[in-house]
Amino acid sequence: MAFRRRQWIKLASAALSAAWLGIAAVPAPAHAADKIVVFAAASMKNALDNMDAAFTKETGKEVTVSYAASGALAKQLENGAPADVFISADTDWMDYVTKKKLIKDGTQVNLLGNQIVLVAAKDKAKPVEIKQGMDLAGLLGDGRLAMGEPKSVPAGKYGQAALEKLGLWSSVEKKVAGAESVRAALALVSRGEAPYGIVYQTDVSSDPGVAIAGTFPEDSHPPIIYPVAITADSKNPDTQAYFDYMKSAKAAPFFEHEGFTILK
Repeated sequence: MAFRRRQWIKLASAALSAAWLGIAAVPAPAHAADKIVVFAAASMKNALDNMDAAFTKETGKEVTVSYAASGALAKQLENGAPADVFISADTDWMDYVTKKKLIKDGTQVNLLGNQIVLVAAKDKAKPVEIKQGMDLAGLLGDGRLAMGEPKSVPAGKYGQAALEKLGLWSSVEKKVAGAESVRAALALVSRGEAPYGIVYQTDVSSDPGVAIAGTFPEDSHPPIIYPVAITADSKNPDTQAYFDYMKSAKAAPFFEHEGFTILK
């Protein structure tokens, strides 16, 4: 017991001395700084988690990912949050960070494509034909339409564009439950808090509680494109290898399994 006490006193003294000299008393583990940091759209989670596991197994290099709405991630980058790679669910937010000079020149690639769908709880998901003039408001009844907040969540932006093109937005605008991400919108439907929601096709497999009721026509909204790029401030020497792996034939099956279309 006395030995442990003496050891603790030595450690405490060393920490105080280090603090006095302006040195970090307990440095972060060396491997933490070596991790490749990725900011990725929430809809990427399943595919990217699986791809990252394969990358780490093959290379021994660790990856840590922050998932959120593309707009929220872009704002974090703008505010100085450290990341090596940014994956957006639309080109607008990638353009935003590019204009802020937060992206390394010449690295942006339009990697993936997707679709938006109307989902409902699995036991209530009757087929719906999504077309001009359909009675979506009638389907919702007193319920809400869950979707990403259009101002910050690409899936919400695509959803609003499609509803406007089909002449439905004005009838459901006041019924919209705007969520912080597409996965949050999915959860509202899965928990029964909204009868219907608009999400990406690739999100549906992540939640056994929901099913696709209908698919929005591709010409009802702008093309859904996921651009990827290396950030201007990335200092990790393994970033390029990770970026190349993401674009390679080895990574494609992880994206295709979740329903993404490979564009590159």
